[in-house]
Amino acid sequence: MRESSTDLFVELPADSNITDLLLGLTERSPDLPLYARQSEAGWEDITAAGFLETVSAAAKGLIRQGIRPGDCVAVMSSTRYEWTVVDLAIWFAGAVTVPIYETSSASQVQWILEDSAAKLVFAEDDAKAGVIAAGAGAAGLDVPLWHLTDVDGGTDLRALAASGSTVSDAELEAARSVRGLQDTASLVYTSGTTGRPKGCEITHGNFAVFGVNVIELLPEMLKAPGARTLMFLPLAHVLARAVQVGCLAAGVQLGHSASASALVGDMKTFQPTFLLAVPRIFEKIYTGAQESAEAAGKGRLFASAAATAVAFSEAVDRAGRGGKGPSLPLRLRHRIFDALLYPKVRNVFGGQLSIAISGASPLSPQLCHFFRGAGIAVQEGYGLTETTAPASVNTVPLTRVGTVGLPMPGNAVRIAADGEVLVKGVGVFTGYHRNPAANAEAFTDGWFHTGDVGTLDDDGFLTITGRKKDLLVTAGGKNVAPGPLEEKIREHRLVSQVVVVGEGRPFVGALVTLDEEALAVWAREQGHSLQDVAAGDHPVVLAQVQEAVDAANATVSRAEQIRRFTVLPRDFSLEAGHVTPTLKLRRQAVMADFSAEVDKLYIK
Repeated sequence: MRESSTDLFVELPADSNITDLLLGLTERSPDLPLYARQSEAGWEDITAAGFLETVSAAAKGLIRQGIRPGDCVAVMSSTRYEWTVVDLAIWFAGAVTVPIYETSSASQVQWILEDSAAKLVFAEDDAKAGVIAAGAGAAGLDVPLWHLTDVDGGTDLRALAASGSTVSDAELEAARSVRGLQDTASLVYTSGTTGRPKGCEITHGNFAVFGVNVIELLPEMLKAPGARTLMFLPLAHVLARAVQVGCLAAGVQLGHSASASALVGDMKTFQPTFLLAVPRIFEKIYTGAQESAEAAGKGRLFASAAATAVAFSEAVDRAGRGGKGPSLPLRLRHRIFDALLYPKVRNVFGGQLSIAISGASPLSPQLCHFFRGAGIAVQEGYGLTETTAPASVNTVPLTRVGTVGLPMPGNAVRIAADGEVLVKGVGVFTGYHRNPAANAEAFTDGWFHTGDVGTLDDDGFLTITGRKKDLLVTAGGKNVAPGPLEEKIREHRLVSQVVVVGEGRPFVGALVTLDEEALAVWAREQGHSLQDVAAGDHPVVLAQVQEAVDAANATVSRAEQIRRFTVLPRDFSLEAGHVTPTLKLRRQAVMADFSAEVDKLYIK
């Protein structure tokens, strides 16, 4: 078995917890602008001391409401400053945070409240309060509910803080300090790509040890003067909260953006120096830049600039492996475009961004090279809820495009005999909540079975090739990994999502959805009516998708190639249950809803 590991840079006292990071930072730098909150006047700085005061008051309110160390408190909200306040307040009260995705249904809420035995719930607004009430009612639960935002009736954060005015500092400190690194800080339910969500017990050590070590691992990102980031991923996702703890440990200012749709506008005003994102964000920004150039009659110039960026980054990659770096003509072309076009790409991110971390699903190597060549180092990482998100990551000095990097400090990665990726170390959760059967299946001698398939190169860089359960076996017995094919097809500007099919079938096929925004722009450019091409069965659209399929087929053997595809009339959506809140495909849901379309691929 191949194995790769990275030593810890920093260790923490066993009796410490996440809250010590805020206390230590406030003691050192009380006036440091730690968070930024959107207001009518723009972004408003919140100092470390001001944040600690708000958190302490809310924590006292929780204690006054009967929350005790070890109790579970649920939160259902979009990404916003108040989410962060109650997260820290829950930890100051010695309790356990249970995030609920804002898109969750009443039945999902019911399960999470039942399984976690939550003693109190925070809802962002009346709509989410209604979902919580429906879920709790179905379970026969009477769970106190408080609002994150201002409401009538005295159930918001101000009222919560006021209710705790009689709780002493000594009582707060006793609750805060009773928890150690080994204690559960959060019960994070998997987003449920398959089956019922399982509660992952994430400890204070999982979060805090990651937080202090990621500073040393990514100093270019977290130690840079004026470092600041904008968080738009759901705070219900463990990766978002792990990075948030890292920013707290580093004293990096963090702002919140409510959604991916608001991100571009917020980046222009907030001007982050680094960003945590998912591949779809980079795909949309690239497509937008391409379309803007073509609309201005500069399509060829953009194509040349993109090719130069990719070639430059690829040469840098080769140099990092002992090969030849960028040639003089390539350096000159790159310098010209760096003055003319690449700043426009960087300005989409606010103009100050130099580093981005991409996670949740695979990012096209072509896009990774493009953005790095354009001046934004996109570092791809890998992890799961069970590994407190990042199990491995590329860094600025140690990057291999196409891989997900080296193990995080304190973690080890091993490739089992069947190709499965196993992880062990400080980032791995303690187990699934009240689920001994799942725990027995998930661990072997302390190694967590990720369910992903991958390889390790000679230098220890991990490459993920697919999900073990997603591997297709055709009727001819050929094993096919759908991930790389789907990733390649998604590079096409008109393609939104792809699902490769073929389990037990005579050949490999694909379901393809179109990007509505890109299709509208492309239709205008080509002189076609959007109404004519929107259905996806127009010959010119099919020809474009065929080009993308041909490019993907060129990367695999003949037996693995996609022989037929169909363009679906609508895109996969979160509302329909086809993707998770972090935009991962729910293959089982897609296959169930589009089984007829799959069958038609194999009708002669």
